[in-house]
Amino acid sequence: MTYRNPPTTPRKSATFDDYTLSEIRRAAATGIYDIRGAGAKRKLPHFDDLLFLGASISRYPLEGYRERCDTSVVLGSRYAKKPIELKIPITIAGMSFGSLSGPAKEALGRGATLSGTSTTTGDGGMTEEERGHSKTLVYQYLPSRYGMNPRDLRRADAIEVVVGQGAKPGGGGMLLGQKISDRVAEMRTLPKGIDQRSASRHPDWTGPDDLEIKILELREITDWAKPIYVKVGGARPYYDTALAVKSGADVVVVDGMQGGTAATQEVFIENVGQPTLACIRPAVQALQDLGMHRKVQLIVSGGIRNGADVAKALALGVDAVSIGTAALVALGDNDPRWEAEYNELGTTAGAYDDWHEGRDPAGITTQDPELMKRVDPIAAGRRLANYLKVMTLEAQTIARACGKNSLHNLEPEDLVALTIEAAAMAGVPLTGTNWIPGKNGF
Repeated sequence: MTYRNPPTTPRKSATFDDYTLSEIRRAAATGIYDIRGAGAKRKLPHFDDLLFLGASISRYPLEGYRERCDTSVVLGSRYAKKPIELKIPITIAGMSFGSLSGPAKEALGRGATLSGTSTTTGDGGMTEEERGHSKTLVYQYLPSRYGMNPRDLRRADAIEVVVGQGAKPGGGGMLLGQKISDRVAEMRTLPKGIDQRSASRHPDWTGPDDLEIKILELREITDWAKPIYVKVGGARPYYDTALAVKSGADVVVVDGMQGGTAATQEVFIENVGQPTLACIRPAVQALQDLGMHRKVQLIVSGGIRNGADVAKALALGVDAVSIGTAALVALGDNDPRWEAEYNELGTTAGAYDDWHEGRDPAGITTQDPELMKRVDPIAAGRRLANYLKVMTLEAQTIARACGKNSLHNLEPEDLVALTIEAAAMAGVPLTGTNWIPGKNGF
């Protein structure tokens, strides 16, 4: 009698999983690297790994219907004659006209204005719709200098010098030819329909001493009225924050690797930079070591999704957060109503990230005139305002539960971590213990 081993279930490799195998086949067939938008899709330590300790006997909670919880924030109070005063600590990140459609940019301005917060231009210059519908508009000053001119610098309410971005610290952006319409080409002084790649560094300075000179130039152009932000990708947040402060920044923006981008190499998005959670404590520590915490404001972006994320970031010492991907979803990006058209593009709602191709069924990341008609700037702006309202209410709910009458009174001792990694990154105890990895001698 022949003995046979019982059949076994085929085992796939954890290293060579289905996605990795498909990427190897794609690279072998095409000879080019993959380009996409959005941020890192790998699982990373994030705000979900933190929990709040609500009030009980040792802390006295506030009554949500009777006791106030302040949400306002002032940005740029270090040197600017006209610092920015916002009703909520949630701002809209820089996303360019070119990457986004004109109606989408207008909707962002409308939603931010309804909510009492700011929006940001992004690479590619300032559009009249955006300026006209944004009560508070931050003008991004990028290495490409696309559309940059002194008039628009003066028309802005703040200037953000972009050194790096969380999805690609050390790298430049891309805008492929199919999205360079007549208007985009005119604003960027580029030929229509030709692929464009932004520079990875500014052309006229190479370090913090030069950056200090550049910031002084911008202050002179704007008569010292506008706050000057410096934005860095989440690579070396302690030193980058310290050097930004040394260079004279009013506000430092740190963007973690969960932050999105219009288009870059996927290998960049998934393998360069640090998680947003890992960037916060080093940046706060740099400000504290310089005696500048709360004097120079800190904004953090990269994967902010709800009011709990906002509250956790503020508890770790941040002054405000910035949202990009979430804001696009609020406008209507990746909406299941367009599922059939996403399927035709070989993807599905919730996974679509080929923003560089300019075929977005939602009409948000495209320059196609017919697709853009699907975005109603007024209705989309209201949806964004609703979303920002909910985020704010959620953050207030948590703050009151912790006994705080201001979102900015939240602090690290209100938090514990579910994992050793999150405890080490955030500098808060592992839940059920008083152990903070890396402290207390071990």
